[in-house]
Amino acid sequence: MSEVRKIQQLVIDALDDLKAIDLLSIDVSGKCSVTDIMVICSGTSSRHVKSLTDSVIQKSKEAGVVPLGVEGEAVAEWALVDLGDVVVHIMLPEAREFYQLERLWLIGEAH
Repeated sequence: MSEVRKIQQLVIDALDDLKAIDLLSIDVSGKCSVTDIMVICSGTSSRHVKSLTDSVIQKSKEAGVVPLGVEGEAVAEWALVDLGDVVVHIMLPEAREFYQLERLWLIGEAH
């Protein structure tokens, strides 16, 4: 398994452990030069978004993957964890519906 796939699985496992909602992983390697994988999920409340974000950060650090940046965790409406090859978006359902990141990155792909 490649390093990118290991990080992706680590993130998915961390989010699954805390019951993330509508978890989606998108390969953007052919569409984006900044990252290879985007993981998008929702939390049920600001507190849940914060807990999910903290879990991803903790599990990645335990695996030796230090986040390059973390944004939005204080407000916890939309948090972003940049792990380099994998970028994680954790959002409240309202923010996710408004920004529709899935639609942006899945344009032109069969659903």
